[in-house]
Amino acid sequence: MERNTLRQLLEDVKNGTVGVDAALTKMKDLPFEDLGFAVIDHHRTLRKGFPEVIFCQGKTIEHIVQIFSRLGAGNKNILGTRASREVYLSVREIYPAAVYNELARTIVVSHGENPNKTGNVLVLSAGTADLPVAEEAAVTAEVMGSHVRKAYDIGVAGLHRLLDKLELIRWAHVIIVAAGMEGALPSVIGGLADQPVIAVPTSTGYGASFNGLSALLGMLNSCASGVSVVNIDNGFGAGAMANTITRMIERATKEKA
Repeated sequence: MERNTLRQLLEDVKNGTVGVDAALTKMKDLPFEDLGFAVIDHHRTLRKGFPEVIFCQGKTIEHIVQIFSRLGAGNKNILGTRASREVYLSVREIYPAAVYNELARTIVVSHGENPNKTGNVLVLSAGTADLPVAEEAAVTAEVMGSHVRKAYDIGVAGLHRLLDKLELIRWAHVIIVAAGMEGALPSVIGGLADQPVIAVPTSTGYGASFNGLSALLGMLNSCASGVSVVNIDNGFGAGAMANTITRMIERATKEKA
């Protein structure tokens, strides 16, 4: 249940347009719903500003479709990550307007009004091979309500490409940088920008990259200030964190006003 929906329900009870019993019926699934194989957190929108996200990897298609169905009953936008095309085709049977990003492996089902856009998130990738992770971050931040722009394949092997993006960097409130190999690009961005930089190590690289471990350690040891690091290939975590920062900026601006 979303904050505005709950507020309206309470107002209706206060005004006498909705009875107490009817209101209790509407609230019966707050804060969670037990499906046996999953316990859906309907309260998460109130706590976090966005509904529970469905991590599809490892789940059966039947379970995924049921979770999508129950989350969609609340008229909320739904995000599924690590989803195969087979999963998407099954979800599309109940939500024909579902949007699949094959590169990011995300499914987005839009319900009701889109959230008001808050803050500017820039997603950068060091190489083209990092795009699946970068796209997951971009989709996540966008569906959660941030303005998102992207610039890809601007890694340290050709820094002249990055210098062409300085105006775009200045536009951003938060910068997400996805990089594999040695994971150097976030440190470079951290040295150029005064915004928060969220570094995402990817599993891109040859044997000694250890499936992203080298990039992870390189980013954790960055000498540039203002660089934080999420887990290997965790574009979702980066996008969610970026959106959280932009929402906090908006809230602080309103409180100051």
